[in-house]
Amino acid sequence: MSMEHKLPLVDINRADDIYRTGETLSESGSPDSEMIRKGGQEDLEPKQPAPQKTPASLKYISLVLLTLQNALLILVMRYVRTREGEMFLSTSAVIMSEIFKFITCLVIIFIQTGSIRAWLKLLYEDIILEPMDCVKVSIPSIIYVLQNNLLYVAVSNLDAATFQVTYQLKILTTAIFSVVMLKKVLSKFQWASLVILFVGVAIVQMQPENSKKTATATEQSPVKGLIAVIISCFMSGFAGVYFEKILKGTRQSVWLRNVQLGVLGSVIGVITMFMNDGAKVQEKGFFNGYDSVVWFVVCLQSFGGLLVAVVVKYADNILKGFATSAAIICSCVASIYFFDFQLSIEFTVGAGLVIAAVYIYSKYVPESTPVLPTASSRKL
Repeated sequence: MSMEHKLPLVDINRADDIYRTGETLSESGSPDSEMIRKGGQEDLEPKQPAPQKTPASLKYISLVLLTLQNALLILVMRYVRTREGEMFLSTSAVIMSEIFKFITCLVIIFIQTGSIRAWLKLLYEDIILEPMDCVKVSIPSIIYVLQNNLLYVAVSNLDAATFQVTYQLKILTTAIFSVVMLKKVLSKFQWASLVILFVGVAIVQMQPENSKKTATATEQSPVKGLIAVIISCFMSGFAGVYFEKILKGTRQSVWLRNVQLGVLGSVIGVITMFMNDGAKVQEKGFFNGYDSVVWFVVCLQSFGGLLVAVVVKYADNILKGFATSAAIICSCVASIYFFDFQLSIEFTVGAGLVIAAVYIYSKYVPESTPVLPTASSRKL
């Protein structure tokens, strides 16, 4: 029996926060081809162990976790940015998210190496002795920090449902950058789904003004929010593809790369914070306005992507598409009950097209998919 086994595909995207992995497996041959007759005797060829199938329950758990991660972050971010009371600094939240993320990755690397000596040696060799490598990583790191700050601007000015639908434009931008920078091949159905996606988002933006008005304690600017989310989508697409290009052929694991991104992102975040909110930090302090809900948002943003990186390998592309679609529906329903969001025909039609586009794009993936190294395929 001959068997081809492709390593998991990893596409890191830290703005939204969506880390995608997938695993494909194909088998060839037949039972008859396993049997070789020699001198009238039948001998069996050595067989490779059959791949273990992922339990269906584990796949559905992955689906639920992905849906919650995609929907809950946006809903809670929307709540903390529009509620009454002292407002926390979004720039400080981005910094804390980066710090939590690289500390978590350091712990994961330590567990993989098994000793403090091996852990320190790996960090010294792959980070300290590779300054130019860190310079390359600094480009997506800068983009991710700016993008995360823009996401706070977008979610502060757009209701959760509209933001969730509009932010799916990141699929379009990522696809375009993948074709241009990585020479990735998309299927005809995927190209068609991108057109449907663009049309769906455009229809959502045509909904009447009265349907966009939600009960908030802060002033909102839908135009400002739309511009912020569009810029975020372009940043997400470019940074994700650029980071994927760095990962290809690299000996460093995904976790080590995230340590680099997190450290650089924290430094860049501090610079950004003092440029934009330096006076407020000096006057009120770094953690002004923080409470348990804000810390929950920070944890969702920092650990959510890492959680998906671990969980999503048990789910295929179709389930990931379902997760995104389910997150849009959950955001819409929650916005109606908690944020007084009013459904319109335009939103319903546009959101339906976006959900269909996401499903089609996830289902009709070409067989020849680029393979990236993962933490499991690279021993630390």
